[in-house]
Amino acid sequence: MKRLALSISLVLGATSPFASAHAGTGTATTLMTKGLPDFPGKEGMVELVDFAPGEVSQPHRHNADLFVYVLEGSIVTQVGGEASKTVNAGEVFYEGPTDVHVVSRNASATKPAKLIVFYLKGRGVPPTVLVGHQDK
Repeated sequence: MKRLALSISLVLGATSPFASAHAGTGTATTLMTKGLPDFPGKEGMVELVDFAPGEVSQPHRHNADLFVYVLEGSIVTQVGGEASKTVNAGEVFYEGPTDVHVVSRNASATKPAKLIVFYLKGRGVPPTVLVGHQDK
């Protein structure tokens, strides 16, 4: 895990970020988007997502397979049909493209949380879609 954290730190320090807006799902900064020649029509995307103390995201889903590493703090997460869980710094979780993320919040009211998110998604497809109450 220490090696992974170091690698992520090096990537973050060596990459010029591009601001990205994912309304209601934390403050996301796109670090990289790259087409995947071995997977026609797909691209990988890496984002840094910051959650302010006490921040709660709106229900949403992703047009992607998502691999999430918690860099700092703790996140409470729940996808539809599963129990909520707290994921702490140094831990990971996965979300599939049909999962509805019904709970996503910073577990702390006083400390920020930071995530690194890797998406495998359709090329040019928006990564995040807010879900209305009736769609959950």
